[in-house]
Amino acid sequence: MKNTKKKLKGKSRVVKYSFTSNNITKYSGLNTVAKYMNKQGIVKSISTLFPTEWHSAPKFGVNQVLISIAMPSFCGINRICKIASFTGDGLVRALLKLDKAINKNVISATLKKLGQGGPLKLQMLLLSKNARWLNESGLESITLDVDSKVKSVCGNQQGAAKEFNSTKKGAKSYHPLLVFVSEMKLLYHTWFRTGSAYTANGIVDFLKEVEASLPKNIAKVFFRADSGFFSGKLFDLLESFDWNYLVKVKLKNLAVLLKKQEWEVIDKQKDIAICVFSYKAGSWKEARILKAIRTVKEYVETGFFGESKIVPVYQYACYISTYELDAAGLHKIYKQRSTSETWIEQVKGHMLWQEPLLPVTFGQTTSFGS
Repeated sequence: MKNTKKKLKGKSRVVKYSFTSNNITKYSGLNTVAKYMNKQGIVKSISTLFPTEWHSAPKFGVNQVLISIAMPSFCGINRICKIASFTGDGLVRALLKLDKAINKNVISATLKKLGQGGPLKLQMLLLSKNARWLNESGLESITLDVDSKVKSVCGNQQGAAKEFNSTKKGAKSYHPLLVFVSEMKLLYHTWFRTGSAYTANGIVDFLKEVEASLPKNIAKVFFRADSGFFSGKLFDLLESFDWNYLVKVKLKNLAVLLKKQEWEVIDKQKDIAICVFSYKAGSWKEARILKAIRTVKEYVETGFFGESKIVPVYQYACYISTYELDAAGLHKIYKQRSTSETWIEQVKGHMLWQEPLLPVTFGQTTSFGS
């Protein structure tokens, strides 16, 4: 029995810099990437997670196949057939210690052989790496911004499904769940979900994994999310963790409910008012305090008994939070989460997270890139 260390030895080979007209490659930047991966122990970790039993048949280690999938993602390559061509590049073969290019059938067969356990192992590896970086940051208090993103796909990719799609109506999509550590701009944890999944689907189990992985030096956690995560089960979980939270309220009758409240004007010049009231949903064990802010969206001219008047058109924002702040203070904190939405767009553009090649399984959703 052999071991993949005889192939990669826990490291990708680092090639000496050489620039000649006879040996030019468009992937030269990967040499620096390989150094970073070696420094972080990524190759070694993958080799340990997925050891290869060497007999007469296997010509490539599992770690070689997995790294050969990770590296091209830095270059915008995410199709198995293109990855096979990528591994034929001279520099890539040197980095991965390949005698020849990896056939697309070998890549496909290796991924399928990993089964459902493979993605979970990789997920836990990523989570442990992020937890270590968070521990080394020295932070004792963090902000977790949770969000999801609908990503349309073409064709009939496995795991994609039709549901609400604001960018391409009627198209199949995926609906990943993401959480960021805002202080570090760190994508801490992700779940890959089918497009038919509602925004908050799986959020309780998702956060249980996050909470269990957090370093012991993290004493305070502030959770922030949009109205898609307005859920009593989520609030119960956050309170059991003793986390502070701020979530935008989503109710079918919210506008009617807010118009009935007693408003306190806090800025006469800008016509800004706030209110506080108690609310208990049918599935909640107890009532919780909701806080809302009312601002003027625009002024319109309207007729009233033959007279023309200028009246304000109000817009509302309502929040539920453990913070002892008024609605204006909560509104200011909530608007800071717009930064995380920008990071989500950046994540979508990098690493091609919307079309993973590894089989990613959560609940009943499995997806393979093609």
